[in-house]
Amino acid sequence: MSNPFSLSKVKNVIAISSCKGGVGKSTVAAALAGELTHRGLKTGLLDADIYGPSLPSLFQLRDAHVQSNEFKMLSPIEHQGLKLMSFGFLLGDAPAVMRGPIVTRYIQQLLFQTDWGELDYLILDMPPGTGDVQLTITQSIKLTGALIVTTHHGLSLVDTARGILMFEKVKVPILGVIENMAYFSAPDTGKKYYIFGEQKAGTLSKRFGVKTLVEIPILEQLSGDMGAYQANSYIQKAADELLLAVEAIQSSQSDLKDAGYRDDRVVLVFSDGRELSAKAFDLRANCQCALCVSEVTGKPLVDTKTIPADINPKEILPLGNYAVGITWSDGHASGIYPYSMFA
Repeated sequence: MSNPFSLSKVKNVIAISSCKGGVGKSTVAAALAGELTHRGLKTGLLDADIYGPSLPSLFQLRDAHVQSNEFKMLSPIEHQGLKLMSFGFLLGDAPAVMRGPIVTRYIQQLLFQTDWGELDYLILDMPPGTGDVQLTITQSIKLTGALIVTTHHGLSLVDTARGILMFEKVKVPILGVIENMAYFSAPDTGKKYYIFGEQKAGTLSKRFGVKTLVEIPILEQLSGDMGAYQANSYIQKAADELLLAVEAIQSSQSDLKDAGYRDDRVVLVFSDGRELSAKAFDLRANCQCALCVSEVTGKPLVDTKTIPADINPKEILPLGNYAVGITWSDGHASGIYPYSMFA
């Protein structure tokens, strides 16, 4: 029942995900979509959160009504050149009380029965989590890549790793991470206060192997005023980095040719003949996942005495062109190991 032509003229589809609510994902997605439109790129924004659609409130379009065209497809709401679609436009203020299969059907309708026309970018504001809706979207369309929005709060970082692993398992490249509400800058002194703890340079990159595109402080103008988004330097930088990441994804191919286990070492072989390797025991002992590192202190939680001396990988999953995910013989499977951990 889906219309394959609804997305036929869409060049890039970008998923904006948080995997945890309350980190400002929808605000960042709306701001990025507005910035891309301001730059002259044909852009659409789909609010894929059926249970908690926020797009009508973000753009102050609570009274907008979606119409059908002559082909019985939904016509997106156009706002300052940006094409918008949300279940909130169809639902109004009523609560969405429905089960998973019906939610899946609505998501497919919004994706495939919306007449998006020609777009350079379709931004998908994903619902938080890693459930049915996310799987439906990743299995239904080819995503150019995914952008993860997080805060430096420990619980958010736990879900950041889960989100990275989810997208990589369904072959969706990770474009990078945006750290939102990273700090508060006092207007009188300019001093930075890190509400969720100060991030040391490269922490996210070290733990997950992906690039932090921008750190966005707590800003009053990112609270619903769409006109202020276009003049925001942090959003402009985020858009710059997003476009560069998309270009890099499209122009390069992963040069990891093979990954295996040899002589107690995990070995990565690249297409140019290079080899990187690390002892399996050392990788397992230095896992940076939420189970192995304290989200409060950053100190290791792994008791190396409990790691079997003959620990070995049961599965090695390439993650883009920056890391591998490993399922170990002791059952541990949530670690992400950047290439920088190999010599």
